[in-house]
Amino acid sequence: MSEEKKSEPLFSKKNKALITNPLNQINPVTIQVLGICSALAVTVQMDNAIIMSIAVTAVLIIGNVLVSLMRNIIPGKIRIIVQLVIVAALVIIVDQILKAYVYDVSKKLSVFVGLIITNCIIMGRLEAFALGNKSWASALDGLGNGIGYGLVLVVVAFFKELFGSGSLTIPGFGKLEIFGNATEMTGLYAMDYMDNGLMLLPPSSLFLVGIYIWVQKWRTPELIGE
Repeated sequence: MSEEKKSEPLFSKKNKALITNPLNQINPVTIQVLGICSALAVTVQMDNAIIMSIAVTAVLIIGNVLVSLMRNIIPGKIRIIVQLVIVAALVIIVDQILKAYVYDVSKKLSVFVGLIITNCIIMGRLEAFALGNKSWASALDGLGNGIGYGLVLVVVAFFKELFGSGSLTIPGFGKLEIFGNATEMTGLYAMDYMDNGLMLLPPSSLFLVGIYIWVQKWRTPELIGE
């Protein structure tokens, strides 16, 4: 009999790749083109993007772990239904937590929190990864894809709010007036600077995501052609 296979380290090179690869090589938004709707709809302010990113990441991690733990007992014919029930339950919990602790942001995100249930990233990771891997690897996969998703949202929201409103709204810090106060004509506004209203509209998100992809492929030439 061969020796019993040693358990893989919790943070082996393979497991670390589950976190790092979605940040660039297999980013769910820019490479796999999943969850792109969020990048268009909830990136007018930084706080919306950050809270949405945290919510999706939490649902991804917990959903991945639950599906992984149940993968051997879920009948194949109803696996999608089971996954939807799990995700729906998690989204309801997340929605109630947001309403309890960040009610203003919860109102802004509105229906988009509920749409996490059908987010292609979540269903894709449950189906493609969690159903075939152990819980720890599934948790890391959920974390990596959640961070990769959130990174794009936060970068897009940063430039949209900065050049669209001249400010950045950070959870816990409130609204930070980076370019000055437009009403009192201070900072850059005293030098006739004007906010770019186009940055607050959905089309600007497409431009910013396109620039993000260009920079990403410029920094990582092996992604060209994917």
